[in-house]
Amino acid sequence: MYYEFGKKVGASAHVPTGSLIVFLGALMTVGLQAQQPDRPVFRSGVEMVTVNAVVRDQQGRVVGNLKRSDFQLFDNGRPQKITDFRSDRAPITVALLFDTSGSMQVASKAEAARRAADQFMAWLQRGADEVAVFSFDATLRELQGFTRDTDRVRASFGQVEEPFGMTSLRDAIANTARQVAARGGSHRAVVVFTDGVDNNSRLTPAEVSGIASSIDVPIYVLAVVSPLDHIGQPTAVVEAKASPSGELMNLAQWTGGDAFVSSSPAQSSQAVRQIVEELRFQYLIAFEPGSKPGWHPLEVRLRDRHLSVRARGGYLAGPSSGT
Repeated sequence: MYYEFGKKVGASAHVPTGSLIVFLGALMTVGLQAQQPDRPVFRSGVEMVTVNAVVRDQQGRVVGNLKRSDFQLFDNGRPQKITDFRSDRAPITVALLFDTSGSMQVASKAEAARRAADQFMAWLQRGADEVAVFSFDATLRELQGFTRDTDRVRASFGQVEEPFGMTSLRDAIANTARQVAARGGSHRAVVVFTDGVDNNSRLTPAEVSGIASSIDVPIYVLAVVSPLDHIGQPTAVVEAKASPSGELMNLAQWTGGDAFVSSSPAQSSQAVRQIVEELRFQYLIAFEPGSKPGWHPLEVRLRDRHLSVRARGGYLAGPSSGT
């Protein structure tokens, strides 16, 4: 199955504004109404906004024993009452997205991406977790629809094309996030295997992060690079540029996800294990949405400053906003 990438919209700031809000509002109305019944439901007589949050300690370990009182929530800078709260460990829904553009030919990056995906599958629960597989260059392709059959997922890795062509990385992420959102559920994400190069996208990093954040689909990026290009490693060439770029890192973290750089199987294994751990255990926070229509920046804080938290960066308020 093939998907056409959408037209570019006008916002350039990191927080979605202007025509991007209109674009996101249309996306909410068309694509998310069918998805909502499968999302965690909090009821207090009004529509609720739900936010998934991941907490880690200073050693990088997932923290799973916090209470509602440990969290603070700010909507557009204003403190909000957390109406409902839960913490749970649950099956995950994830789309694996392979970069098959020409730049992945260099230094066997395509093969490294497939190995990393296989390592990711090793951490999943057979028969419980749901996975789909996509690939992209200038076009997004579905190689395997969502399934709990891990053997079918692994078999689809053999369909990943030889690297060729231009790279529409950001467009592919946005379109894949929509596919994940349509599945419903709370423990969900897009995991991208790429070298971080993008030379053909219509969407900017701000626009993609706004789309994914609005539909509450975290983006995780695993940038597979040559050891010569891996800044901070003994093999790195001094003048090499870091990958992923700062924009790609910001894109991932704005959605509540993260970005990693790997130049070895051991580094990939550590990264995919961390991703699965974060998706497996999450805090679900609910609050009443603001009354002003449009984009609302969100910030989740912890009272314990020794802990760190990641969550999506905002939501859309208004009729049929799909919050």
